[in-house]
Amino acid sequence: MLEQLLPPPIAAVERYDDDQPADLFPEEEALVAKAVPKRRSEFGSARACARDAMRRLGVEPVAILSGPKREPQWPEGLVGSLTHCAGYRAAALARVTDFRTIGIDAEPHAPAPEGVLDAIAVRAELDRMPRLTAEDPKICWDRLLFSAKESTYKAWFPVTRRWLGFEDADITLAADGTFHSRILLPDSPVAGFDGRWLVQGDVLVTAIAVPA
Repeated sequence: MLEQLLPPPIAAVERYDDDQPADLFPEEEALVAKAVPKRRSEFGSARACARDAMRRLGVEPVAILSGPKREPQWPEGLVGSLTHCAGYRAAALARVTDFRTIGIDAEPHAPAPEGVLDAIAVRAELDRMPRLTAEDPKICWDRLLFSAKESTYKAWFPVTRRWLGFEDADITLAADGTFHSRILLPDSPVAGFDGRWLVQGDVLVTAIAVPA
């Protein structure tokens, strides 16, 4: 899915099960020492994807730790993003000389739980929902909006090192598989991001990649 959304030379790797999770480095083991088996499997499989992506870029795989906002900490010279949901794990990495930032997110393609849309959407996004549903009623637009917000934050944080709330971005989704995230913060160093989305089976994926 990701290879349909992200341009080369981004290395995108995805898996649909946890049959071959990564052998974790000791530092990574410490992060999930008390986690339930499901969480450990997701964690390991996502890192297995990331290590495969590193190899494709000619980089020796290393431990992938988490920063203060739970962001993955990549080797010097790389940018990237991780995601996982039921039935899907993925990583996308690139060299900083090629891309400034990457944000990816995967979600189950099912309606968002009750109350989620009102919690994450700004007024303009809510107003667009009826039109989007009329254009393509097969798409779970509320869940897609949530995913696009997650990808937006993942692309935003490495550039700014600042928090971005759901209310701080106005995302225009389009039925052609694209979206635009307009950042609403008055002092934002980034005006917005252009992204793409795709639904296949029970999974939807959103992705943002900003060239260097």
